Amino acid sequence: MRIAVIGGGPGGLYFSVLAKQLGPHHEITVWERNAPDDTFGFGVVFSDETLGGIEHADPGIYRRMEAEFARWDDIDVHYRGQVLTSGGHGFAALSRKRLLEIMQRRCRELGVTVHFLAEAPDVAQLAATHDLVVAADGLNSAVRSKYADSFNPDLEQRSCKYMWLGTDKVFDAFKFYIRETPYGVMQAHGYPFDAHGSTFIVEMHEDVWRGAGFDASADRNLAPGESDETSIARVKEIFAEELGGCSLRANNSKWINFATVRNENWRHENVVLLGDAAHTAHFSIGSGTKLAMEDALALAACLHEQPTLDDALTAYEAERKPIVRSTQRAAQASLEWFENLGQYVGQEPEQFAFNIMTRSRRVTYDNLRLRDPEFVARADAWFAERQPHRPGDGPATPPMFHPFRLGELELVNRIVVSPMDMYRAVNGVPDDFHLVHMGGKALGGAGLVMTEMVCVSETGRITPGCTGIWTEEQTAAWRRLTDFVHGESAAKIGVQIGHSGRKGSTRLMWEGIDRPLPEDNWEVVAPSGLPYREGVNQVPRELTHADLDEIEQQFVDAARRAEAAGFDLLELHCAHGYLLSSFISPVTNRRTDEYGGDLAARLRYPLQVFRAMRRVWPRHKPMTVRISATDWVDDGITGDDAVEIARAFADAGAAAIDVSTGQVTPDEKPAFGRSYQTPYADRIRNQAGIPTIAVGVISSYDDVNSIILAGRADLCALGRAHLYDPSWTLHAAVEQGYTGPGATWPLPWQAGRRKPQTGRTDGPKPRLQLIREGRSGTRHARWLP
Repeated sequence: MRIAVIGGGPGGLYFSVLAKQLGPHHEITVWERNAPDDTFGFGVVFSDETLGGIEHADPGIYRRMEAEFARWDDIDVHYRGQVLTSGGHGFAALSRKRLLEIMQRRCRELGVTVHFLAEAPDVAQLAATHDLVVAADGLNSAVRSKYADSFNPDLEQRSCKYMWLGTDKVFDAFKFYIRETPYGVMQAHGYPFDAHGSTFIVEMHEDVWRGAGFDASADRNLAPGESDETSIARVKEIFAEELGGCSLRANNSKWINFATVRNENWRHENVVLLGDAAHTAHFSIGSGTKLAMEDALALAACLHEQPTLDDALTAYEAERKPIVRSTQRAAQASLEWFENLGQYVGQEPEQFAFNIMTRSRRVTYDNLRLRDPEFVARADAWFAERQPHRPGDGPATPPMFHPFRLGELELVNRIVVSPMDMYRAVNGVPDDFHLVHMGGKALGGAGLVMTEMVCVSETGRITPGCTGIWTEEQTAAWRRLTDFVHGESAAKIGVQIGHSGRKGSTRLMWEGIDRPLPEDNWEVVAPSGLPYREGVNQVPRELTHADLDEIEQQFVDAARRAEAAGFDLLELHCAHGYLLSSFISPVTNRRTDEYGGDLAARLRYPLQVFRAMRRVWPRHKPMTVRISATDWVDDGITGDDAVEIARAFADAGAAAIDVSTGQVTPDEKPAFGRSYQTPYADRIRNQAGIPTIAVGVISSYDDVNSIILAGRADLCALGRAHLYDPSWTLHAAVEQGYTGPGATWPLPWQAGRRKPQTGRTDGPKPRLQLIREGRSGTRHARWLP
């Protein structure tokens, strides 16, 4: 093959090396517009996992890199005068310049042609004269721009400013420095890359950056390669204590807003993207160089393994895109954490350190405990000290099993069974299925069991199978269920009350979710006459003021019946595009009266309903509100709006906000993934100052412990996990060796508290393995050049 590589950074060079090794007869030419010894940036950091791939791909390159490595295991969090250290992480770094020199030397040894100080010929010309063109031309890829219609790129610019610097201070570990200033919170992170220097990255929200006056020098037009020396001098002054008199080094150093690059497709005919041209991930979770080198390894392997170029490029994209997307999700969580850093500076050092370590959701409570049990034990002890004393609990109690008080209602643990529609009711009456469904979850150890959305009227149902609470028969059936939960378990039981609005009169879920009934449809209503799906769902009748009064009374009557039914908690459903949610969202509310317009006006009716219910609901029993914290569409509800919505309901008397997202419009594009809605609960809790319930693909006790201990939410609601295992909470206690009062086994079940035995495993005993490796406990290696 004739292969052209545009860009002589680590990704392009490493691909050239590997492809030439696997196919010595390939003719590979690299064009690099900079000189061989030019480099932008300072150190490159690798994880042990990445190094394993590099070691096996080209032992020669690996040995040369290894000889240069600064190695360490610790991460130090410097916050409010304390240094909290987490060990066992395994890092290696080296100078970017030395990495390039190693790659360039290896290219020469293998016969790869590299042109320096040379702009590549036009990509169309290269594509016509070469079998393959590899575009490794970086963040501002000209190739990506030329073929944008094929690649379909998306560049998302974020709201923090950062500057990449170096220092002659040689750090002995990875450092997070959190500096509170009169302008707001700033952070720097640094790591060593050799015996003489370290990388030092300074980052802050753009509002803080402007408040500190950095915009004054940044507005100057700097020449190519020129650094913002005025800002650098100011950074050195602000972080003087951290730098300890050492200098800062500049290398084309200026303020940047991070841009996340995503491409729907990575190839155009015989042109393929690699590294930053294809994707970027925020520097706070890893290195773009690392990702580019992993791309290079995969592309070279696919070219060698597949019978045709088309097959190879298809396999490359199929292999790398899921990995990169996963990395980008973690990076997005991390960068958003730093964008919202100011909301965490009220946390105490132990919680803050745990929070920053788990910010990307890739590192979790259990993962940290494996790496550094002492670090997690310290965080656990801190958390335990701040909980109500309960006999049987102590510093080692997992966070999820500490009690929590919602108003005057005490829950034995932090687990909530999320509302899940069962579609099994007849005329709104819950039956034996509901008794077993919710009763089983209560016996299974959850602290709070929530009903499905219970509808306030026959025409307020979603489907004919939905439950209701508009008759005495329904109330009595609910009373049977609450009596069982109270008599047989330690759980509390809450009712979620709502009205379907424009999403009503639809089929059962398994018959076609959100699809209208084939016959016997009832009239649906909404704040505005906008159907859920144009041409599919009914056009709802726009509610009159008389209608609003009638529906408000239905909610009030439902609250009275819920008390008569014996519920411990009442949740008002203002999410998922149902009636009250559709008042709040600008996507669904186009009214011109006092119930439409700005957010305050759109909130008026839901707040009016909440206050009316609160007046008849007993004062000693809490009310919560479920909201959709974003509509996942342009011009819909945003995270900023969600904080204001939460504040409004808190002022009206809500004890907590149950934070969900979306389902308001079929046009939504959610960023779906593990714990994907938790950042909204986190933001509301730490900005609005009200307890929150996190929901959304939280499926492991590890995630629950991580969320609770980091202070991102107070309770975690799990749905599908409880369908899979009704005794999820009790089993989580067994898995963690917890036997305290936060996990109450029914007396007849106590013989099952011990995990059943399984077949023999022949793996080595971990303790003996540690002895053979000559180590035990947490690894706390530091970099000592």
